[in-house]
Amino acid sequence: MSDAKSYELFINGKWRAGGSRATLPVINPATEKVFASVASATVSDLDEALASAERSRKAWSSRPAKERGEILVSAASILAEKAGAAARDLSSEQGKTIAEATGEYARAVETLEWNGRHADELSTPIPLGPNRMIVPEALGVVAAFTPWNYPAVLIARKLAPALAAGCPVILKGAEETPSVAVHIVESLRQAGIPEGVVNLVFGVPVHISRHLLSSPIVKVLTFTGSTAVGKQLATLAANNLQRCILELGGHSPVIVCEDADLAKAIPAISEYKFECAGQSCNAPSRILVARSRYEEFLFRMTEAVRKIRIGPPDDPATQMGPMANARRIEAMQRLTKDAVEGGARIETGGIPLDRPGFYWPPTILTGVPKQARVLHEEPFGPILTVAPFDTIEEAIDEANATEYGLAAYLFTGAADTQQRLVSGLSA
Repeated sequence: MSDAKSYELFINGKWRAGGSRATLPVINPATEKVFASVASATVSDLDEALASAERSRKAWSSRPAKERGEILVSAASILAEKAGAAARDLSSEQGKTIAEATGEYARAVETLEWNGRHADELSTPIPLGPNRMIVPEALGVVAAFTPWNYPAVLIARKLAPALAAGCPVILKGAEETPSVAVHIVESLRQAGIPEGVVNLVFGVPVHISRHLLSSPIVKVLTFTGSTAVGKQLATLAANNLQRCILELGGHSPVIVCEDADLAKAIPAISEYKFECAGQSCNAPSRILVARSRYEEFLFRMTEAVRKIRIGPPDDPATQMGPMANARRIEAMQRLTKDAVEGGARIETGGIPLDRPGFYWPPTILTGVPKQARVLHEEPFGPILTVAPFDTIEEAIDEANATEYGLAAYLFTGAADTQQRLVSGLSA
């Protein structure tokens, strides 16, 4: 623990330990060793964050939008300067490759800068006719809950628009990846964000969400995460009529038509699926292939997947790192076991790698029964199912056979087929 980093809360413009001095461990998923510790907020800490945000609200919302934007642009520049070190921290906490972490920070910087440069557009009155116009106003304090899979870009997407619009934010960062929230908030502090406009808390998620959303100070909830948790938060928010912005789970189908160019389709599917070890809500997960191309596709896809280099995320040769935590390995085992017991076949992968770290190989399942959990629960990991279809209508029905509708992918060269699929898919 002596070499482990320590991350604090940020409340009312100051970095500080939690009121109880309690901390939570941050585990490096490539080694299963403690990488850092992060402060855990108490009720008193949360109350102070709420009060601080509310005190700052009027001054921040009345500040010229151009000035708010300048702070965001400055923060983007500061974050860009330390993005290399920040990406290494993210890789150590979450397990994504250095290339993935570096690319994510680049998108976070771009998001901060873009919102900063366009901040004044948010406050521009919208004319509706003689003596009538819409004057945009800041809604108030925002409670932002961010996940661990893409923490940099999602924190930026939640913070930047809210701050540009004049809304203070209480950010609940992911305990698995605290360095990201700390780096971004510190960049805002160095850029001159006023006290109270941004507060950062960590801790037990259910305790934090219940306390923040029970407060009438919070006017907006923004959350990215699982559908189950999103429903719980929306229920809490309903008590105070807080507006909700929710990006929830996915179970994205891929439809590979008879005329698909497999030389393009297979690399694209592989790239989209196995980035971040498949831990993305819009990652492809259920592949449906025209029966005439099924055997060829399965052979070529399996060969491509077997060539993916799995290893330490700090190794430049690594194409896929470990999963983020032990819970994800357990989920992969549970979904695979259930499918196989129902008659599915493992074409490749299917068992955790025998090495330290939370490593699960890219896995392809075929012959998966329709009742299998892997077809109905978001896998959020490197598992693909592959099945044939006979007609476009059948493919659409299978693609739509889940409660999810976040994204869908299709490969065809025929314009009429594209239109039929786009019109029929619930995504």
